[in-house]
Amino acid sequence: MTEDDSTDEISEIEDRIEGLAVIAERCRKVSLASKIAIGGGFALLIVTVLGWLGASEVVALGSIALIIGGIVSLGSNFGTLRQTEAAISAAEARRSDLIGRIDLRVVHDAPMKLM
Repeated sequence: MTEDDSTDEISEIEDRIEGLAVIAERCRKVSLASKIAIGGGFALLIVTVLGWLGASEVVALGSIALIIGGIVSLGSNFGTLRQTEAAISAAEARRSDLIGRIDLRVVHDAPMKLM
């Protein structure tokens, strides 16, 4: 593999890492929204059970649905986030390996020429 091929592959890997980072951030946002939904569902259920909003079966069922939906969404995004982070780690390891294979040369300090 030539140095140009390595450089191109490193660039492709860096683009992939950036794309995976966007996916991971989206998963974190959805996970936060899921946690908020679970908390909101529990709060609404407690308020309904205590009768502060009236004894509405519809509100109770809605809060239970909110809790269950939040749990499902949180679990799904947690798995996706773990897979994405594993892919990022693998890509970073591959990038480090490729960079390590390049024959880098040291640039000595030299006075700058005036233009």
